[in-house]
Amino acid sequence: MIAFYENAETARQELAARRPTASLDRPPEVVERDRAVFGQELSTTEVVDRIVADVRANGDTAIRKYVKAFEGVDLGPLEVSMDELTGAYGAISSELRSALELAAQRVRRFHEKSRRESWFDFSSGSTLGQMIVPLDRIGIYAPGGRAAYPSTVIMAAVPARVAGVREVILVTPVGRDGQMNQAVLAAAHVAGVDRVFRIGGAQAIAALAYGTESVPKVDKIVGPGSIFVVLAKQAVSRDVGIDLIPGPTETVVVADSTANPGWIAADMIAQAEHDPMAQSILVCTDKALARSVLEKLQTLLKETPRRELVAGAFERRGAIVLVDSVDAAIEFANQHAPEHLCLSVADPWSHLSKIRNAGGVFVGEASVEALGDYTAGPSHIMPTGGTARYASSLSLDDFVRVMPVFAYDPNQLREEADAAIAIAKAEGLVAHADAIAARLGDGR
Repeated sequence: MIAFYENAETARQELAARRPTASLDRPPEVVERDRAVFGQELSTTEVVDRIVADVRANGDTAIRKYVKAFEGVDLGPLEVSMDELTGAYGAISSELRSALELAAQRVRRFHEKSRRESWFDFSSGSTLGQMIVPLDRIGIYAPGGRAAYPSTVIMAAVPARVAGVREVILVTPVGRDGQMNQAVLAAAHVAGVDRVFRIGGAQAIAALAYGTESVPKVDKIVGPGSIFVVLAKQAVSRDVGIDLIPGPTETVVVADSTANPGWIAADMIAQAEHDPMAQSILVCTDKALARSVLEKLQTLLKETPRRELVAGAFERRGAIVLVDSVDAAIEFANQHAPEHLCLSVADPWSHLSKIRNAGGVFVGEASVEALGDYTAGPSHIMPTGGTARYASSLSLDDFVRVMPVFAYDPNQLREEADAAIAIAKAEGLVAHADAIAARLGDGR
């Protein structure tokens, strides 16, 4: 069911080999559908390129064509009305309304603490500083395939609002019945989204990147999605900002003999139920614990509603790895650089400073990773596929630009002019040197 390794180096090599950021393979029925739509067999990348080019050239007409071809739905208005948003908010249960409000409140509070401020230094003859300027308009993609994700709307839209983005646009697909997910629309209402469009897939990304008769062009696109969405974001990244290129979700649990095997097994199943390529890994120092977790997994798997999906994820990319010490487990995790890293060890705070590469760290067994998906506060849009070595989770920095400000007075200019002129001449840029020298003359 799940690979069991007693050699960490073997585990590292085999898990690395099984770690694609995203598979370009399509199910046979999708390949056949695409052949029928385009009249020939195309690769996944070619399909996306065709869609993006068509939407760029033909706007709303192309969008409607692909929604009809892929979803079997004749769309009415592309835009969801404000009445529909407020109606969805009223239609969901009071329990879910309260949950969405709490999640938004927690996400807002976290990001307000991480706000960056403009600053200026007037202490020398020159004034230097930087301005933190919000983006004008951003687009959020909320998936709607195997499951709808109102949480993603909260996790992307609320930070954008805290950052001061002027306009927040949401795109999310309709279901096969042509209806919108009510929880997603309610989340858009709670998060303060300005406009919502019933579009999914590569066509939604193209619409955001280039604009159509109905959909406004945005400055940046954020949010996870299918392989078609991922490839579309890559294709338009020359013309619009994008956040991360998301791959399958992943968790590494570092555990010692003090950990609760039932909780670890539950966490691993929770991660695996996202996607057939999701990854759940336990790295532990105690063989008895590892065996107990394996037994718990076998028991819990029989009870989980998405058991086939979870079992497939375990078989493809799951693992239990035995190591000699907590330090060795953390080093394994650092090299793997997972999206989520859970410290289920005695005195977890003493090990926190050793962690270098992770999208997010969950300290102690009460810090269940699933809580981070919903109400903890940090965005759950995090780097995957080892990109946590250099990338960060979605934050306010994704929604602002940093603009340096230069203000020199004549005296400070004279102090620095000779050095700048010397460097300019060394680079062969004589006009640069002349432009500086011109300020040192008679003041004209």
